[in-house]
Amino acid sequence: MSKRDPRRLPHDFHLWTAVASTVDPLRRKGLLKFTAVPLPIPAEEPVPLVTKAPPRRQPAKRPFLPPYQAPLPAAKAPDRAVDPAIRRKVGRGRIEIDGRIDLHGMTQNEARAALHGFIHARFSRGDRTVLVITGKGARTDNDYIAAMTERGVLRTMLPIWLSEPSLSPLVSGWSVAARGHGGEGAWYVRLRRA
Repeated sequence: MSKRDPRRLPHDFHLWTAVASTVDPLRRKGLLKFTAVPLPIPAEEPVPLVTKAPPRRQPAKRPFLPPYQAPLPAAKAPDRAVDPAIRRKVGRGRIEIDGRIDLHGMTQNEARAALHGFIHARFSRGDRTVLVITGKGARTDNDYIAAMTERGVLRTMLPIWLSEPSLSPLVSGWSVAARGHGGEGAWYVRLRRA
């Protein structure tokens, strides 16, 4: 870094003095107040005033992301649970299960058709409590949460099927079975009186 001659002023000193004359210093205790003294501007070149054209008005930009909208609730089947006292009695064996159907290994269409036929037949016989076995669903190779997909298609679809207009008048409620009857892989379905 070269040393500057203290007697020689920088070439833009006139700009510094113009700016410094517009600034009011802060007043603090113990500090002296300095005022800028304007120095004569050398008559080398007049400084042209640069005026900028007003910026063009740009059309309103659309936001990068649309405004947040809460997701609509999924079309979920109404939850009509079996009375807890009845569920306990069925789970302990005090109320007998009148019929069972196992939907393992069936496609959705086959399982739905079999369920409809079974419920209609049991209702016409006058049965009150049936056990529908859907299974828990296939597990993935690893139970890593990101690798998992929705398990148990039949287990998920059963409440939706039971709330369809063809079965809804026949069914009073359903709930997950007790551990001795299959746990999460089976359902108690309580039928209405004929």
